[in-house]
Amino acid sequence: MEVKIGVQNAARELSVETDQEPDDVLKSLESSISDETVFSITDEKGRTVAVPADKVAYLYFTADTGRKVGFGLVAGN
Repeated sequence: MEVKIGVQNAARELSVETDQEPDDVLKSLESSISDETVFSITDEKGRTVAVPADKVAYLYFTADTGRKVGFGLVAGN
């Protein structure tokens, strides 16, 4: 699953591919906000992205659909 993280006062969002469930990611963010600490998430390759929790503007979850290859479906004769 891809998680896009919007950060306040940043022009671009962060994009992380992770195996974590959306509920787990939200719980981690909520915990970081209440503890006034850094929110961190680890991607599928073991790399960690960390953002001050109070600067997270939004999280956007997308399903991992893979890459589309080709020019579309060809109609049968």
